[in-house]
Amino acid sequence: MSVRSVVVVGGSIAALTAVETLRMADFDGRITVLSDEDLPPYTRVPLSKGVLAGRETADDVVLAPLSDEVDLHLRTPATGLDTDNRVVLTPAGPVRYDGLVIATGARARRIGTANQAERVLRSYDEGLRLRDSLAQASSVLVVGGGFLGMEIASTARALGKDVTVVDLAPPLDRLLGTAVGGHVRTVAARAGVRFVLTHGGVRLLGAPFPTGVETADGQRFEADLVVSAVGDVPNVEWLAGSGLPVAGGVLVDERCRVSPHVVAAGDVAVFTTGDGALTRIPSWTNAVEQARAAAKALLHGDDAPAYRPSRYSWTEQFGLDVKMVGAGDPQGEPVVLDGSLDAGRALLAWPDATAPQTVVAVNHPTPPAKLKRLLARPAMEAAAC
Repeated sequence: MSVRSVVVVGGSIAALTAVETLRMADFDGRITVLSDEDLPPYTRVPLSKGVLAGRETADDVVLAPLSDEVDLHLRTPATGLDTDNRVVLTPAGPVRYDGLVIATGARARRIGTANQAERVLRSYDEGLRLRDSLAQASSVLVVGGGFLGMEIASTARALGKDVTVVDLAPPLDRLLGTAVGGHVRTVAARAGVRFVLTHGGVRLLGAPFPTGVETADGQRFEADLVVSAVGDVPNVEWLAGSGLPVAGGVLVDERCRVSPHVVAAGDVAVFTTGDGALTRIPSWTNAVEQARAAAKALLHGDDAPAYRPSRYSWTEQFGLDVKMVGAGDPQGEPVVLDGSLDAGRALLAWPDATAPQTVVAVNHPTPPAKLKRLLARPAMEAAAC
């Protein structure tokens, strides 16, 4: 396929990585980036930490600037796609492409009603608003105990706020398993965080700004600030009528291709697993890995390497640096490769040391690249290197 002009829709790390990969592959055609945000491509990792705490600003989160050879359009959302004529529709007019990279990411999922100004954290602007609200609050209630919710709780507690986390299940167990999830909760509880489990979900109370939640069994919990951290929703509405396959995201093949001339990467992309199920991996590492594969597929088609997710993720909260590679929600007790959770520094593997499917490092110096290698060879051998 001859590609002379590429349009990248989105301002995420996936968008930036796609641009960099195209240039590293000696693509010298025109690249246009369309982003609906005010900032150039930036990292979202500090939003729940340094930005929320007031320690980091836009200058700290913006990634390496795009070269002068890239045409960047900020505050320019894609509103439609004409695949027959290869045109992206925007409020400023149509933008033609030979190859298209869809990297529109996802937005925060909301559970409130239309008249509620629900606090969420997904973008830099949302981070600034939440930072200002947090500065005025004495008590914080976080709905959702995943990585993001617990990072928000950690930052709020470090600022001296009274913090409660409400979730359907024990926070972090579904991501890190009960052993590590329980350890993080113990550390968080020692720091003063309260946990509330409600199996039927919650309803936000108060308008315009929520001031509490009501559980399915009628319990009510109030706080100065209520934050929803209950997942995300892929940004695919602009693709309505395009004919592209959309199923909880944009469906991609093993090379991140959506259709001829179109690829997708990052939080917006959905792919089929070995058992035929559809899955999405909303993480920084996956966005980078998918974007590299997508850009190469756009240029080289079937000759491009297939996408192979490393499934690496990490979180920093309550003084803990937790890195994980492999399948989430590991079951049973882990094999201890080094250290111990009680000692505050551990390298753990599931289900065994000879053929681990999941490896987690808690305050352990093992670098990400070595963690990934642990899944490719016997863990005890790799741990000894």
